[in-house]
Amino acid sequence: MNSILVINGGSSSIKFALYKIEGSLKQSCRGEIENIGTENAKLNVTNDNSLQKDAISIKADNYDEAADFLIGWIEKQKDFGSITAIGHRIVHGMKHTKPEKITPELLSELEKISVYDPEHLPEEIRLIEIFQQHYSALPQVACFDTSFHSSMPIVAKLLPIPRKYFSVGIQRYGFHGLSYSYLVKELHKLSGGKSGKEKIILAHLGNGASLAAIKDGKSIDTSMGFTPTAGIPMSTRTGDLDPGVASYLMQEEKLNTKQFNHLVNHESGLLGISETNSDMRELLKTQKSDNRAAEAVELFCYQTKKWIGAYAAALGGLDELVFSGGVGENAPEIRERAVQGLRFLGIELDEKRNANNEKIISSDKSKVVVRVIKTNEELMIAILVCDVLNYSIEQ
Repeated sequence: MNSILVINGGSSSIKFALYKIEGSLKQSCRGEIENIGTENAKLNVTNDNSLQKDAISIKADNYDEAADFLIGWIEKQKDFGSITAIGHRIVHGMKHTKPEKITPELLSELEKISVYDPEHLPEEIRLIEIFQQHYSALPQVACFDTSFHSSMPIVAKLLPIPRKYFSVGIQRYGFHGLSYSYLVKELHKLSGGKSGKEKIILAHLGNGASLAAIKDGKSIDTSMGFTPTAGIPMSTRTGDLDPGVASYLMQEEKLNTKQFNHLVNHESGLLGISETNSDMRELLKTQKSDNRAAEAVELFCYQTKKWIGAYAAALGGLDELVFSGGVGENAPEIRERAVQGLRFLGIELDEKRNANNEKIISSDKSKVVVRVIKTNEELMIAILVCDVLNYSIEQ
């Protein structure tokens, strides 16, 4: 039995999933190696057949050790079948508008553009190389998070700096594209193929968070920009920030570029405002007793609301709003506060449906359909791998 291995590398984690090809794609298991580079590194696994969840403490002082452990663990799982292809999530693809089979030329190009995304690309490239060493005969496919937004009009891509920088690739790219691709695909199914012309806002709210405006099934704008740091505040990322802050901190606090990059990506957002936690679940628990936590939650909801309003304007109306991601799928209070005061756009939630995380949480009177859809980036990658390699599957 053939399987596709999906790899989703982060700065200190490796998410993975295995899909058997049995006419359609069927998930065998999914898991994550987390806390790479620390004494708390562990492998978390959920086997979809038995619904058994396991957590194993491992030694993973670096990405090489973590990947080697994962490969060894996978090869011991006899019921997963033989792996015939590997799909990788690549956060930044610049000019690449569709998934591609990984070649030495593509790998060389990704290394050259690593400076555009130092938070993700170096580790993702290293993962590709490690899996090539172990599975040299297997095809590997790069699935780019930026591809989905390549349809944006130039007015949404331009950054208001001297034009010469646009020609060298400094522009709004947008991210979470694999998640958005999956959500658009699901909406198409839910509507019986009739959703293509609708005006839709997708809100992927998780540790990383962004929104996208979708028209005629394509992205016309998105909140993340040149890097995933832009847009709304996130767990540890700032979201949009006055560039004057960078100048001030570098001059007065003597921060160098590396320190500033770490500050805006790992010390800011919910963590920076609350000074205690980056986890929305914990902040919601403590907001009544801790004003800093309350303000962090309020800022997140306020900024999300602003982007919903902005994209309703960009779309010229709104038919559907979709919440996804870890926060969007599981935090009724955040969803409620993010649309509070937006009845003038036709958005009205049903309190009970929202509290129960139902698939449709809007009221019967609401002019805008508000949905909660669980995203699945790993499945989207597996589907794209099949497309690139011409594997026949049912979708």
